[in-house]
Amino acid sequence: MANKEATVAELTESFRSSNAVVLTEYRGLTVAQLKELRKNLRENATYAVVKNTLTKIAANEAGITSFDDALVGPSAIAFVHGDTVAVAKTLRDFAKANPLLVVKGGYFDGAPLTADEVNKLADLESREVLLAKLAGAFKASLFGAAYMFNAPLAQAVRTVDALRAKQESAA
Repeated sequence: MANKEATVAELTESFRSSNAVVLTEYRGLTVAQLKELRKNLRENATYAVVKNTLTKIAANEAGITSFDDALVGPSAIAFVHGDTVAVAKTLRDFAKANPLLVVKGGYFDGAPLTADEVNKLADLESREVLLAKLAGAFKASLFGAAYMFNAPLAQAVRTVDALRAKQESAA
């Protein structure tokens, strides 16, 4: 009994400390395939095979009730501690190569996600790519602003030089 309580407490803490969670069914995957998936997720998530009844209790204690009906069959959860989009991409790509992995749903930013919404997350660009695009846009804006400020100054200098040359030729 104490062992189950410890497991529930550990799962509850995992739910609370994660950026997001993704519930999957792994029926039919080999141990080697699960090991590969864990390795692929390691940078951004912990992938754990879970007992449904204990997970339901832990999720409810963490304030997540959206998994109640989905916790059937062999379940595993990706507890995301890094880039949520990268985890969604990894799961989607792994499921394409290994159709026995089924994404059942998720929980992100205080809201439940359907399997389709998890796949839409996977279609987003990663945080690094979005930040790079933002930095590029800022850089372009700064160059545009610098050009805009320098153009009138350069025009004024050319005008003054032309006036000076005209006065010198007239004199």
